[in-house]
Amino acid sequence: MQTLTELEVYQAGEVTVIGFGGRTVLDQLNLAECYDEILDLIREYNCQSMAFDLTGVRSIPSGLLGLLMSAHRQTGDVHVYNPSKDIREALEVTNLDRVLNLHEIEL
Repeated sequence: MQTLTELEVYQAGEVTVIGFGGRTVLDQLNLAECYDEILDLIREYNCQSMAFDLTGVRSIPSGLLGLLMSAHRQTGDVHVYNPSKDIREALEVTNLDRVLNLHEIEL
C-alpha cells in the first residue's frame, strides 16, 4: 500500500483503489492536494477506473464530491465503497449516485 500525502493507494493501475487512512471525518483534507494526487495516478497508470474506500468515514467535505466527479470525468468509471448514511444522502441529493457506482461490502 502506497501512502501519498492525503490518500492511501491500495492498488494502482488501470483500476486504482484509494482510501483515506482510516480517518472518520475528512474535514481537514487538503482537497487541492488530493486532486493533484488523483490526476497524477490517472496519468501515471493510465487509470480507467477508480474506487474510493469510504469504510469508516462518517462525513466528507462538500469539495470531495467535486473531486469524485472530477475523477469520473477523467476515467468514466468511479466506484464508492461503503459510504455512510450521511455520505450516501449527500450523493443522492447531488444526483452523484446516478453517475457513481455505490457499493456496500462486508469486511
